Amino acid sequence: MSVITRVPNVTFKTRVRDESVGGENPYRWEDKTTADIFGGKKVVVFSLPGAFTPTCSSNHLPRYDELYEEFKALGVDEIICVSVNDPWVMQAWGEATGAVAGGITMLADASGAFTKAIGMDFDAPPVGFLGRSKRYAMLVDD
Repeated sequence: MSVITRVPNVTFKTRVRDESVGGENPYRWEDKTTADIFGGKKVVVFSLPGAFTPTCSSNHLPRYDELYEEFKALGVDEIICVSVNDPWVMQAWGEATGAVAGGITMLADASGAFTKAIGMDFDAPPVGFLGRSKRYAMLVDD
């Protein structure tokens, strides 16, 4: 186990629902920094190597969904799942697993910048994983 005293300053490209956009896909791009995401909050962050992968989908993500209320009771403001995937894949995965409906925030680290900055990136070419995130969990307090 390692302790990071401050999460690195990274900007995530997020998709935010905005009805003023109109159409079948009413989302707009919004940059969110680590300060925006973690500032003034207690956040549980967990990361997985890939959306829609068997173990991540059947075991890891559902367990955080199951523990959502317990984390909230302990004063956690938000639970975020991070993976090195694009925002559309993360949203679709969260919807397909029920995690989004359960309150889990799906955060795409599309470029892997956050994952690399905290030293949790890895490559596994035999299975097609390049620049992916190791499995980890952390509690970020402000």
